[in-house]
Amino acid sequence: MREALAALGPWFAVGQPEPDGDWQPLAALLTSDGPLADRVDAVRAALGGDRVPVRVAASVAQLGLVARLVAPAFGAALLDRRVPALDQAWWQPGVGGPMPLALSDGALAGAAHEDLAQAFTVRVLEGPVRDLVELTAAMSVSRRVLWGNVASALNGAVTMLGRARPELAADAGRLAGALLDRPVLRGTATGLVGVDFRRRSCCLLYRLAPAGARSLCGDCVIVPL
Repeated sequence: MREALAALGPWFAVGQPEPDGDWQPLAALLTSDGPLADRVDAVRAALGGDRVPVRVAASVAQLGLVARLVAPAFGAALLDRRVPALDQAWWQPGVGGPMPLALSDGALAGAAHEDLAQAFTVRVLEGPVRDLVELTAAMSVSRRVLWGNVASALNGAVTMLGRARPELAADAGRLAGALLDRPVLRGTATGLVGVDFRRRSCCLLYRLAPAGARSLCGDCVIVPL
C-alpha cells in the first residue's frame, strides 16, 4: 500500500515512524493549541511575517494540514477500500511542501469497509479533521472557511489521483461527491470535484496579494464564473 500511495504523489505518501527521528504524535497536534500555534507561526513567517494576519496564516496552515490528512486516507479508500487510522499517525515539523506523515503498518492497513463514504466520514472527517477545524477556529477563523478548506483539499486529492490513475477518476469523483453530500461538508461547494468544483468560501490567501493585485485559488468563491 505504501508504494501504491507514493505513486499517486507526495501528498498521498506515508512513511514509517522512526524512533530516532523527530517524529511527533499527530494526536498532540490535533488536541493541543501549542503545536498548532507553533506551526501557524512558522507558516506566518514563511508567508511574510508580521504583515500577515494571524487568521490568514492559520487558515493556510490548516488547509495544508488537512490536505495532508485527506489525501492518503482518500487514496487508500480508493485503492483498497480501507480507511487508515489517522489518529495513530506521526508527523514532523517543517514548512514547505507536504508535511511528513507516517503510519505503522497496522494503522495504515486500517479496516475494510463496504460503505466507504460512511467510514471516511467517521474515521477522517468527524475524527482528526474535525479536531483540526475546532482548534483552528479558536484562532478567529470561521468554521465556514475551515470546512471549505476541507472540501478544497478533497477536490485536490481527487484531481491529483485522477492525473496519476485516470482509470480511478470516475470512482474518485463518486466517492468525493458522496462525502460532499454528508452533513459535515454539505453546502461547502458547488460543481463536480475534479471538474468544475467551486468552494463557497475563501481560504483568505487573497489577503496576501500586493495592493492592486488579485491572487486567487482556482476553486475560490471570488473567481468570476
